Amino acid sequence: MVHEDRETAPRTVSRRTLVAVLGAAVASGALLGTERAMAAPTARAASTGLDDPAKKEIAMKLVSSAENSSLDWKAQYKYIEDIGDGRGYTAGIIGFCSGTGDMLDLIQLYADREPGNVLAKYLPALRKVNGTDSHAGLDPNFPKDWRTAAKDTVFQQCQNDERDRVYFNPAVAQGKTDGLRTLGQFCYYDAIVMHGDGDDPTSFGNIRKRALRSAKPPAQGGNETTYLNAFLDARVWAMKQEEAHSDTTRVDTEQRVFLRKGNLDLNTPLDWKVYGDSYHIG
Repeated sequence: MVHEDRETAPRTVSRRTLVAVLGAAVASGALLGTERAMAAPTARAASTGLDDPAKKEIAMKLVSSAENSSLDWKAQYKYIEDIGDGRGYTAGIIGFCSGTGDMLDLIQLYADREPGNVLAKYLPALRKVNGTDSHAGLDPNFPKDWRTAAKDTVFQQCQNDERDRVYFNPAVAQGKTDGLRTLGQFCYYDAIVMHGDGDDPTSFGNIRKRALRSAKPPAQGGNETTYLNAFLDARVWAMKQEEAHSDTTRVDTEQRVFLRKGNLDLNTPLDWKVYGDSYHIG
């Protein structure tokens, strides 16, 4: 059973700050130095990571509960609005923004795969507004055309692929490199969705560096729970640096709940709250 949409949660606190651009070296990285004799255990561990299809579905629902007050993440392909955070339009399943470059990359991919689509004409405007909150060249029809495009399975797949390339795959790869299990990989994913991985002090990479000052991940001989607590402490610090993200319940009453229960593999059933609303995955 899953709870239906929650309409009371303010969306303005749930969108990430910068486009994620975690390096290709991390995105393609895997745990190195694994001996051939360990191939079978490694395969079993990988099958229960966040990239396992069932775990990935859970991850998408968890993020959607915070980003859209709903577990129905697939309903968010059509989502678009300006939430007043200085990043222009926020849209789609992961909150692509017209002001942070990831929306531009998404629509360029869509144009490459389906030339002449309904959003392709906005590419020049998106290039101009990148880095700003401007709607110049986008209004008044961009939101309507986005919702039209969202019915196209090609555009839906483009959203899936850009989510994976820019956010999901880099987060999971770094989590595995750090020796983290599924929950830790999700903590990384949720952080990179909100904060991106640029040079900003509150970026994912700098959140991780802040955590490393006080704890070591399992790959460096540390205790996994201790390290994840340090990472979530650093995450909360980063969220509080910006008013739009200052509500930390997606950490306090979601991720820390799982961590306190020792649910490092993110096994169901899961019960959590975001912005006071309760959710359940059975």
